[in-house]
Amino acid sequence: MTDIDTFREETRTWLETNCPVSMRARSFHWEDAHEIYDTDDARKWLKAMAERGWTAPTWPKEYTGGGLSREEAKVLSQEMVRIKAIPASSGMGLSMIGPTLLEYGTEEQKQRHIPKIVSGEVTWCQGYSEPGAGSDLASLQTRAVIDGDNFIINGQKIWTSGAQYADWMFALVRTDPDASKHEGISFVLLDMHQPGVTIKPIQLISGSSPFCETFFDNAIAKREDLVFELNKGWTVGKRLLQFERSGIGGLSDSGGKKKKGPVRNELAELARSYVGDSDGKIADSGAREQVLNQTMLERAFQLTAQRVAHENLSGKTPGATTSIFKLVGSTLAKEGAALRSTLMGTQGIGWEGEGFSTSELETTKNWLSNRAVTIYGGTNEVQMNIISKRVLALPD
Repeated sequence: MTDIDTFREETRTWLETNCPVSMRARSFHWEDAHEIYDTDDARKWLKAMAERGWTAPTWPKEYTGGGLSREEAKVLSQEMVRIKAIPASSGMGLSMIGPTLLEYGTEEQKQRHIPKIVSGEVTWCQGYSEPGAGSDLASLQTRAVIDGDNFIINGQKIWTSGAQYADWMFALVRTDPDASKHEGISFVLLDMHQPGVTIKPIQLISGSSPFCETFFDNAIAKREDLVFELNKGWTVGKRLLQFERSGIGGLSDSGGKKKKGPVRNELAELARSYVGDSDGKIADSGAREQVLNQTMLERAFQLTAQRVAHENLSGKTPGATTSIFKLVGSTLAKEGAALRSTLMGTQGIGWEGEGFSTSELETTKNWLSNRAVTIYGGTNEVQMNIISKRVLALPD
């Protein structure tokens, strides 16, 4: 038996023992993360995983990460998929600011912030978009003025995911208004629990409020929480977006083990249930073609993501190609949600009432929320520009 086989056996046994049944085989969406993790079982699961560093399995042990090799982390992911365990922790700490600090942060910043991300003790939100700076992010106007050992921050951020639950924010702020728009920006960390920060949740059409408006009125960020160099925050900000897009595009969850035997096609089952079954086939030929096309595209995307993840076992970090996965992954998510709603007919556009099942109502909300996936993290149009310039090297 090889070392990796031994690790797999030990991991499988440990997961079976420590993962609560309630944290398995349940639907998970980031919009509902706060409610999902606010239970005793969720806290028990987080504590057990964090003690092993497995909430961040490949991060260095000196920052309380798991210190696993890429191959070991892949095994851990596969074994979690096997028992249908949901992640013990999620959010922007693990997926975005943590990896960024490991790359750009000072040793003091890593020691102070990374362990609390691994343990789930501190949650983070992102201060990027503003009312006048979305896709053109470098047009941001939130000002940070140096005052002794502090930055004094004034301005507004919008679409701040989870700000109402966050303890800290990583933000892009303008520190030199006279410099060119990409040069006068700094990347800072700030405590959300201070008098100068006001948060207003935004009610979405899907019925949830995962996004907020965030206002700064003489809010304070410490000089020690400047990441990288003053006025060079655009470099850090772009790098963090690559981590974000790799998550949205599916690269961060592509280590699943290949299943043996026939694979259940939930989309086809849904179509047979609502459109009709004819000798084991979807009764309507048009619906059958749509399901086949969507299934093939989704499967091709999953296989490509797995291949890229395997190629990156050497430790290579995501680059501009993450825009390809963000573009394709978000488009497939939007089109898949729309197709599910279409197959259900009028049952797929319900909002409330006894005439609709829970899954039908959930389909409507997923259809609405998945349209936003093509916008946040950089719109599809922005991704196409990045792909043309940074991946294909096409002329302007």
